Amino acid sequence: MRILFVGDIVGKPGRRAALHIIPSLRDQYRVDFVIVNAENAAGGTGITPDIARVLISEAKSDVLTLGNHAWAKKEIYPYLNEEPRILRPANYPPGVPGRGYGIFESPAGPVAVISLMGRVFMAPLDDPFRAADAIISEVKAKTATLIVDMHAEATSEKQAFGWHVNGRVSAVIGTHTHVQTADEQILSGGTAYLTDVGMTGPIHSIIGMRYDIIVSRFTSQLPAHFEVAEGDALLCAALIETDDHTGRALSIQRLQIREQGGDPSPAESQPGGE
Repeated sequence: MRILFVGDIVGKPGRRAALHIIPSLRDQYRVDFVIVNAENAAGGTGITPDIARVLISEAKSDVLTLGNHAWAKKEIYPYLNEEPRILRPANYPPGVPGRGYGIFESPAGPVAVISLMGRVFMAPLDDPFRAADAIISEVKAKTATLIVDMHAEATSEKQAFGWHVNGRVSAVIGTHTHVQTADEQILSGGTAYLTDVGMTGPIHSIIGMRYDIIVSRFTSQLPAHFEVAEGDALLCAALIETDDHTGRALSIQRLQIREQGGDPSPAESQPGGE
């Protein structure tokens, strides 16, 4: 099975890049299933039902995952209960809107997707390690292919989590920090791992936001309203191939594809190691 995991979509430039590039990547790499982190898709913070529908129907995404900005737009709350293809982190307290994991169909068989959030330098949520243990025990009998979006700040926490679930899930892909790391690998138990997949958003920016505003914030220490940057966008993703029977990862490849003038530029694709 070939799974494409697309990094955090940031604002309109990120949405535009997703709409233009993801469908072509599905064809180019014969992708069976697409996961997109979309927690920054609406103006750089949060997501709305309309944007979620567009990313699913027009950008050809199979599942959307969220993170700490899941609750930024109030109108998404009821939609999280209505639409099973959008997941907020599973380790939020019981009773919050939505769901944190699901099993979805693909041409190559069922895929379990789990969304979790770290706790180091983040909100004090339930333990993601124990949450993962419980969810894996439940879904493992239904599918061998399990993909985890680990939305966390600290590299050490993401790495610890990867080793914690090593051999029990197909891949752990990190999100949240918006800068793609170069540590893609397959752990000893057959779990593909990448600390951060990066973002899908404006290139000339600071993690998707206008760099002049961010620089001013650092130099003046005065509060400022952040704004999504404009211009060409970069789509960052990871392509994972798994064994259909065992769910073990066979390869993981980083992708960076630059969109210029509304069109993807294949020359900018930068594959990582396998």
